[in-house]
Amino acid sequence: MTALKLIETSPGKYSLLLNAGTTGVDDVIEGLGHEPNGYFWAGVARLLVSTEAPALDGRFSYDPEAGMFCAYGTDRAALEALSKLLAPVTTDADQARKVVELANAKGVELDD
Repeated sequence: MTALKLIETSPGKYSLLLNAGTTGVDDVIEGLGHEPNGYFWAGVARLLVSTEAPALDGRFSYDPEAGMFCAYGTDRAALEALSKLLAPVTTDADQARKVVELANAKGVELDD
């Protein structure tokens, strides 16, 4: 089960949310030297979009906070696709490790 939630905030406007600190991989992320806060998850989202789904770039915006990851916009399909990219990382320790390793290899700061 994923900690991600897609909601319609007003007609035609959507937010993809994740309450930081509620994933099954928080301990793994901390063990890798990161804080699993909203900024970290925004960094993960940006990395995944740039490496796995560049067609999503620019189709939504990010508004993370320490306690929450948020991506928002009017393109529900794009946010659903982002959710599918992020979900495995929030639930599978091996996927979380791979994303952090990818960020390190590419010199990407996950902004935590």
